[in-house]
Amino acid sequence: DGVTEVLARHSENLQDKFIEIPCSEDYDGHKRFEGCTPRKCGRGVTDAIITREEAERIRRIAERGLSLGGSDGGASILDLHSGALSLGKHFVNLYRYFGDKIQDIFTEEDFALYRDVRRRVQQRIAQAFGIHSASMYLTKPTFFSRINNTEAKTTHDEYWHPHVDKVTYGSFDYTSLLYLSDYAEDFGGGQFVFMDASSNKTIEPRVGRVSFFTSGSENLHRVEKVHWGTRYAITISFTCNPDHGIGDPVLP
Repeated sequence: DGVTEVLARHSENLQDKFIEIPCSEDYDGHKRFEGCTPRKCGRGVTDAIITREEAERIRRIAERGLSLGGSDGGASILDLHSGALSLGKHFVNLYRYFGDKIQDIFTEEDFALYRDVRRRVQQRIAQAFGIHSASMYLTKPTFFSRINNTEAKTTHDEYWHPHVDKVTYGSFDYTSLLYLSDYAEDFGGGQFVFMDASSNKTIEPRVGRVSFFTSGSENLHRVEKVHWGTRYAITISFTCNPDHGIGDPVLP
């Protein structure tokens, strides 16, 4: 474990923090897209692009959707794009499973806010890495997560293992997380940890905080186990390859 450094404390209100790091070779094995594929790699944190009130509204979308299901273990997933929802030890398609009742759970305003938040995150990432936001495409999986301290029942519940997004999901070039609950107030544990050779660097979630990073091995990371309470976040992922792009979710 070695030395741990806190990059962003939950008590701080950060305008913009960006740390450039050398790129790994992960991108070399994939087709390069000029003006998008990372040439500059790094990680950033900002509390300045999504308001607390907007993040709380987004969390209520997650709470309403996840109330329809939920994993038997500690980690539950809701993907508004594909309709995937944790239910017991499996996943169901929310839209097929609940049909027309979805209109009673989500509104057009919910989906409009979701799109607007995605657009702002995309623009912030493009600005930080010196690329054009139009060259980036939303990619899957992009999903809400709800994590508590219930014991894992399947491998899907084991969220705490170190991983590299570009290795796990080949399409990922840029990863972002919008936090929807407060570290040390809504939950304990659950910090986001970058695992560098010399030290661990942690981000403490805060409602409305966005962290983002290039998806290669330069950003090996994990989430610490949640010890108490409930941690909500949304993972929003981008690719440079239009073949792997997906559209914003629409209300059926």
